[in-house]
Amino acid sequence: MYQFPYADTMESSPQLARERERQVFERCLELFRAAEEKGAGSREAIEALTFCQRVWATLLEDLASPENALPKELRAEIISIGLWAVRESESIRLGKSKDFKPLIEVTTALYEGLK
Repeated sequence: MYQFPYADTMESSPQLARERERQVFERCLELFRAAEEKGAGSREAIEALTFCQRVWATLLEDLASPENALPKELRAEIISIGLWAVRESESIRLGKSKDFKPLIEVTTALYEGLK
């Protein structure tokens, strides 16, 4: 799969970028639901946590970039959500939590917001 800088995608087609974001969050939801069903120590949980942490790492890097065109306030709010999601994922990975529901709820809200 080819990877293009996010800014290039946004310049060429904001609708395409938004659809890709939706697809990524949809995939996170699929993985989180499978992980919830199989349990926090399962292969599905590891896959879900790894994938979604990579997604948030990419988004956080982009949001922190001075070239990001989103308003500062919105960027700050999304960064807060992303940092929370990374901490929550790490808590599950370390065995401090087994609850995927908060991650599913927040990811669902983000997914729905991109429709």
